Amino acid sequence: MSEDKEKKVNDAENSQEYDLNDDRRVKVLSPGALVAKRFFRNRMAVVGLIILVAMFVFSFVGGMISPYSQDQLFYRTDMQGKEYAVVKENTEFRYLAAEGQEFNSILQAQSFLAIQKKAEEFTYRNVTYTLTQEGEDFYSVGLNGTTLGIAFKDIISEAEKGIKVTYTDQFGILKAYTNGETEIEYEGAKYTIDEDGGVFKDGKEFAYVSPYIVNASMSDVFLSREFKESLIETVSEGGEEFIFTGDDGVEYSYNLKFSPANNMWSVMQQKETRVYDTYSSPSKTHWLGTDRNGMDMLTRLMYGGRVSLTIGFIVEAISTVLGVIMGGISGYFGKWVDNLIMRIVDIFYCIPSMPLIIILGAAMDAMRVDPTVRMIYLMLILGFLGWPGIARMVRGQILSLREQEFMTAAEATGLSVSRRIFKHLVPNVIPQLIVSVTMGLGGTIITEATLSFLGLGVKFPFASWGNIINDVNDTYVLTNYWFIWIPAGVCLLVTVLAFNLVGDGLRDAFDPRMKR
Repeated sequence: MSEDKEKKVNDAENSQEYDLNDDRRVKVLSPGALVAKRFFRNRMAVVGLIILVAMFVFSFVGGMISPYSQDQLFYRTDMQGKEYAVVKENTEFRYLAAEGQEFNSILQAQSFLAIQKKAEEFTYRNVTYTLTQEGEDFYSVGLNGTTLGIAFKDIISEAEKGIKVTYTDQFGILKAYTNGETEIEYEGAKYTIDEDGGVFKDGKEFAYVSPYIVNASMSDVFLSREFKESLIETVSEGGEEFIFTGDDGVEYSYNLKFSPANNMWSVMQQKETRVYDTYSSPSKTHWLGTDRNGMDMLTRLMYGGRVSLTIGFIVEAISTVLGVIMGGISGYFGKWVDNLIMRIVDIFYCIPSMPLIIILGAAMDAMRVDPTVRMIYLMLILGFLGWPGIARMVRGQILSLREQEFMTAAEATGLSVSRRIFKHLVPNVIPQLIVSVTMGLGGTIITEATLSFLGLGVKFPFASWGNIINDVNDTYVLTNYWFIWIPAGVCLLVTVLAFNLVGDGLRDAFDPRMKR
């Protein structure tokens, strides 16, 4: 008897295991579980999902654990040539006004013309000026017996810092030098001129005369006569570098670069300089090297992924909200409402989006919009231009759904219009929306990257994969600094590909006619 009871109990349990009303059975057969099961059967979709998870971890978690910030600059000490002085052999007349006299550029030009004509006077505005040759390539210009200024080619330089050579000194020294005189005396002082052009005042070196113009690039630097003579000797011999021992006893190396445009030599001094650590190769400190601003590339990639992914999701969120609202209203009400909204959609389709975005980007550049505000504007613009496609898709789905029996029942129960649209119709469109948004994310990220590459999107100091690739602005960087653009390009490619794979997987999973 006990065996019969046990058999009946087992039969009852077996019958309950396959009962269609079993909660576990219903749970296994739920639509969500079926979609998930179909999705995870698709190996390519799973690969895409894994890639997306990895990119999110890399961008958002990696940026938090990175020891550097996205705008942190790195420096290095390097030997660089900086312009120290310029040298030019003077072959043109230079002019100097007498103290308290006016000798402007127009009079200087008239004086030059008179010198060319070898005239002794010239007239300007009915006023006659005298031109007197004081020596070889040395003239004075006067009016009514008063000297206004001088024209000369030889250059007088101070022998030491702090010495001031006045107009009177220049006139007297140049007159004596151009006439071959070695001694002159005026204003109670005795001047001696040696054969090398050195001028001594009362036995002390005062100045020197040279046909070369030698000027320091920085106003606070004084060039000694020894330095100038060593430099001029190198220039006259056609040398390209020379070494000179400074007042501090240190030997400095100088390079000469000739510029044919202005017939001038630039004197470049080699000095240790603290500069940006630009385009540094990958190392233990910087795994992917540094960019042209001396910033860590790996950190920039992390923050760039954060910006690109955030922009993509926010833009798609804006487009989806606008598209669902407009498409839901259009599909449910139909008639003139549908006609009006669809014409608005057609107008948006006719807008040349890329030229418009480029114009707005250039306008923000001109107005110098803050980079944070600029990024917000970029998301709003892209989101506002992207909703028509979603609206048309939602409208098409709702047009077919609103005639079904469950909508007739919802209308019979007296539910409000908004509740019918957003509680009963829109949820039935969500599967198609998810697929559309997932596929659109890749396109949005590509659009942002394109604008940033063109310099019209995300601006410094923010990083995005697009403006990182923007560093490749010439073939030299393209061929020699692969670590600048290849990692960003790979991240962009892999992320967009992953979104497309996930979108394809979701589309197949939501399709009830999909056979496995």
